[in-house]
Amino acid sequence: MDTTTPPEAAARAAPSAPSDNAIPIEAWNTILFEKFCRFRFVLTQGLSDHSTELLRRRPYPAGTRVLDVGCGFGDTTQQIARQAGPGGTAVGVDCASNFIEAAARETAESGLQGASFFVADVQADDLRGPYDAAFSRFGTMFFNLPGLALRNIRRALRPGGELTMIVWRRREDNPWIHDAELCVREIVPVVSHEESNQVHCGPGPFSMASADMVSDMLRAAGYERISFERYDTDICLGRSLEDAVDFAMALGPAGEIIRLAGEDRQKRRPQVVAALRKRLGTSLRADGVWMGSSSWFVSARNPAH
Repeated sequence: MDTTTPPEAAARAAPSAPSDNAIPIEAWNTILFEKFCRFRFVLTQGLSDHSTELLRRRPYPAGTRVLDVGCGFGDTTQQIARQAGPGGTAVGVDCASNFIEAAARETAESGLQGASFFVADVQADDLRGPYDAAFSRFGTMFFNLPGLALRNIRRALRPGGELTMIVWRRREDNPWIHDAELCVREIVPVVSHEESNQVHCGPGPFSMASADMVSDMLRAAGYERISFERYDTDICLGRSLEDAVDFAMALGPAGEIIRLAGEDRQKRRPQVVAALRKRLGTSLRADGVWMGSSSWFVSARNPAH
């Protein structure tokens, strides 16, 4: 049975080959890791509504070996390991060694068996297959070359194995991050990644919003039996209005605009805070700020022959 990778071993298992994902990998290991730790409540609790629903609809049978792509803190890897049971395995992979180190440490502390983790660039590295299935919760939208990553995942699947991934639908159906972006765009000058020397996360959260485009991409990568299911749920941006404003200013498209703006962000900060308080305040409830989110549950099969 697989056991959880020791944190020190996980940290050493860095990708061995040069990668077009070098800039995003640096971002996920530094500024984004720090922000994800700071806002972990929003990100794990909010995003888990999507993954919990998908895993409820399509639980993995006992004995299944599953690759969890872009596993982050490893909460989905742990959930899959529990479904797969003593005879199964959940293997979490992420490009950021800081996330893998945290995931391995926390899984070891929990005493859960059947979960292991390793660092790799899914776009380019050996994924240690074969697997019965691959899973990803919002982990496939940030590849610079997603076609290569999807093809590499398929190569790691056994014949007939299934890839299931959760990706965000269009901005307009995700007010939990899009409304803040609209507020900030009216106030802060937008600087593109090409105009900045700062690290960034890659293509961004809505890069797979188009079902037609993703379907074409999966077919080109060799998958078949492709399907999409829409899932909508509210996400808590913070337990208070102040928490929600802090989150909006730090993460998502709004947070990226503010970060890349440099000195302008400080000059315009009071105006941004006021605008966000006004907009997010309309969604304030007794238990926090809640706004709508919408995702695709995407599934695709590696051909059996």
